Amino acid sequence: MNKKNLIIVTIALLLSNAMAGLDGTIINTALPSIVSDLHGIQYMGWIVAVFLLGMAVATPLWSKLGERIGNRGAYQLATFLFAIGAVFQATSSNIVFFLVARVVMGIGAGGMNTIPFIIYADIYKNIKKRSQVIGYATASYSIASIIGPLVGGWIVDTFSWHWVFYINVPIALISIISIQFFFKEEVKKRQKGNIDYLGAGMMIVSLVTLLTGIQMIGVGSINLVVGLIIAGIILLGILYRVEDRAVDPIIPNRLFKNKKLIVDFIIFAFLWGAFISFNIYIPMWAQGILGMSALIGGATQIPGAMTNLFGSLSGPSMIPRLGKYRIITIGTISFIISFAGMLVVGVTVPFWYLLLMGAFEGFGLGMCFNVLQLSVQEDAEGRDVPIATSFAYLLRILSQTFMSSIYGVILNSALLKGVNQSHGKITMEMLNKLSDSKRVSSLPEKLLPAMRQIMYEGLHNIMVIATILLIIVLLFNLWIQAQSRKQLS
Repeated sequence: MNKKNLIIVTIALLLSNAMAGLDGTIINTALPSIVSDLHGIQYMGWIVAVFLLGMAVATPLWSKLGERIGNRGAYQLATFLFAIGAVFQATSSNIVFFLVARVVMGIGAGGMNTIPFIIYADIYKNIKKRSQVIGYATASYSIASIIGPLVGGWIVDTFSWHWVFYINVPIALISIISIQFFFKEEVKKRQKGNIDYLGAGMMIVSLVTLLTGIQMIGVGSINLVVGLIIAGIILLGILYRVEDRAVDPIIPNRLFKNKKLIVDFIIFAFLWGAFISFNIYIPMWAQGILGMSALIGGATQIPGAMTNLFGSLSGPSMIPRLGKYRIITIGTISFIISFAGMLVVGVTVPFWYLLLMGAFEGFGLGMCFNVLQLSVQEDAEGRDVPIATSFAYLLRILSQTFMSSIYGVILNSALLKGVNQSHGKITMEMLNKLSDSKRVSSLPEKLLPAMRQIMYEGLHNIMVIATILLIIVLLFNLWIQAQSRKQLS
């Protein structure tokens, strides 16, 4: 490709990050209104989890599809599914249809969010230039994350939550068309041969079984939950054996023999398991506990988006001086400050405090993400860069799916406990209305403090678990650095 085409293709791929940023912040802004309108506060964890589940089962498959039909075609198909899922969500009239549409969107997102990083590794061989482009990718996500809460909040307050999902559709079409006309992909890079259908099928069945079991925690019977989780683990073990014999495995077992990659994967999993709680539940804190509008609730994401941009651009440039693990340590400490900061406040926390904690959270994310993304591509063998990139993304999704389920159980447990202790004065339907600024006025004013205390207990417990995860990451990171110093001495 010539320089002009390279720039256009890069911008078109950056739009995928912009769409991810818009969807992430808009869904979090609109979530209180969605669960209120569709009567699904008990499914709040599912709304996030089914999207991540769709991404999880599809992510490794997209990288393999890219090797077969080309990354251009795979990216366009993934982005189209993402847009279709958005339209289906916008037209949803019940929680079941909404969840199905969310799965479709998640399947598309699995390819739309990972294939660009595979393409960057292909068209930008210079690691310094590639790190800059990945920084721009994070910047586009951050800028969209700044715009998303404001636009999303305004749409929810002015019109309805249905309209927030249409925003991504024209962006998706522009990206698809630009890639079609300006991305000249080398056909010789496409792999041929037998497709690992057995491995692909086993992976989908095992992940769906395992994650469904996790999602049923607190909802289904204990026997069903334990049975699904055990079956999922057994199927993953069988998958490992199957992939060991496959000619072109979906997930090569040699990835798990690379010690540096394993360290990258572990940090990815724990960091993102903690991170998702802030993005999902802080807007609810603002709307449900502080009584803010959707627009103001969405604004809690803006400081983090700004500091995310700063951290993502500065992190990679600091690697030569500090090393990647020290940079991740700095980012993790910033994470801990934001989450631990939420543990020391009560129901009456001032709004500016949420913004301040969001700034620390965003900086931590920016410092860690780009450095870890580059680390995975550098630590993997050349032939494994595509699958290592998508597998790192898969681990993040699995971690977020698992933890969103746990967070949903924690919140539901606190809500049900509060309802039971109210002796019939407070119902789950009333708690559904609490997070919707348009409907909160219909609630008995004298019961509002009690309802907000109930929601606070649930959100506080979520922050406790997330903080523990971050402390584990910090200790693991410090241990890795100590081991590296011992080897050098």
